[in-house]
Amino acid sequence: MHADPETMSSPPTSPFVTALRCLRCGAEYAPDAIDYVCGCRPNHGSDLGTLDVQYDYAAIARTVTPAAWHADPDLAIGRFWQLLPIPDRASLPPLPVGGTPLLAVPRLRAATELTNLWIKDDGRNPSASFKDRASAIAVARAQAAGRATVATASTGNAAAALAGQAAAAGQATVIFVPKSAPPAKIAQLLVYGSTVLAVDGSYDDAFDLCTEACLEFGWYNRSTGYNPYMTEGKKTVSYEIALQLAEQTGATAENPNRLLAPDAVFVSVGDGCIIGGVHKGFKDLLALGWIDRMPRIYGVQSTLSPALHNAWRAGADVPAPVHATTRADSISVDAPRDAVKALTAVRATGGAYVLVEDAAILQAILPLARLGGVFAEPAGATAYAGLLQAWCDGLVKADETIVVINTGSGLKDVRAAMEVTGEVQVIAPTLAAVRAALAPQ
Repeated sequence: MHADPETMSSPPTSPFVTALRCLRCGAEYAPDAIDYVCGCRPNHGSDLGTLDVQYDYAAIARTVTPAAWHADPDLAIGRFWQLLPIPDRASLPPLPVGGTPLLAVPRLRAATELTNLWIKDDGRNPSASFKDRASAIAVARAQAAGRATVATASTGNAAAALAGQAAAAGQATVIFVPKSAPPAKIAQLLVYGSTVLAVDGSYDDAFDLCTEACLEFGWYNRSTGYNPYMTEGKKTVSYEIALQLAEQTGATAENPNRLLAPDAVFVSVGDGCIIGGVHKGFKDLLALGWIDRMPRIYGVQSTLSPALHNAWRAGADVPAPVHATTRADSISVDAPRDAVKALTAVRATGGAYVLVEDAAILQAILPLARLGGVFAEPAGATAYAGLLQAWCDGLVKADETIVVINTGSGLKDVRAAMEVTGEVQVIAPTLAAVRAALAPQ
């Protein structure tokens, strides 16, 4: 039986959500009137009527302050519930997400001459990726709406994040992944108990099939660029960056309501939902008057998956599809599904899209780990590779406050790490063999 989720009851949301606004045509909908995309674009392909969640910032400012965030013993995203599409923090799954460290990385600073460089390590989330932020919201909303199953299309990280959050909450999941997804990511899905369907095709094929299946079976669709609420989970990283910069630089000692925005943020980009979320988070803080500037946002893509870079460079609103073959599987996308938010994030902040070669992406894994103590998967290392390219191109200054977001742990793709480190040296069990191994070559 065909079940149209657009006609199903929507879950309860935050009392501070006022509307959903289409970023294509400007139409506004009541929060309970629509679930996914505006009808001004077809519900397939990459050119969707993407929706943006609107909030009553004046009402929010009357109920919460940055000082309350600083003082909250709960470091997970639940402390931001007034700015999330949920009725309260208790509606989130019982697996805490967020509160990941912002690292000062002094050795990386010395090596790059970027004196105020920070790494936001979101590889330390429960499923080892940034995507837990969105998946927590997806599970909360699916359960509130009484949906028996949540589904998503993913190259691996979003799927693992959904599987973990759903397992903690007792929610069934169906995951569509391209058959090329790394084995470590597939293993996570199976361990968490998801039904995993490996599609003989690309991520884009998996996305389209997931959309069709959700419409057919009435499943809740978590897929980014289609579900507008995923941006809302991802924006929490910006709240944390502003909080942590204020705390770690001593600004809160002078003013407990102080938040600090960096000068620039670097993030890898595939579908575009993460960079859109980064922008939305800082937009929220600016609208509340809690930060005094918008950081420049830089999206980084591989030369082998450059759809959004190409659109930005050409001044286009809709990216032309590419044939993505990058080794950084998490950002390997032919037709980005959250293009409007992704392009706006760069254009509205005076940032840029930066292209890097796959070889530079893999090489960036090493300094992040050896000088910063952060083991990043290729997609996470892409952001750092982009910073190095931007530094060479004169896009950033040495004394600017710069945050690089690592979106996933290197344990997600050990094979990539081994490509740049080489194989382990096998020796005989003797001291002579140890001496020989340590001798200069």
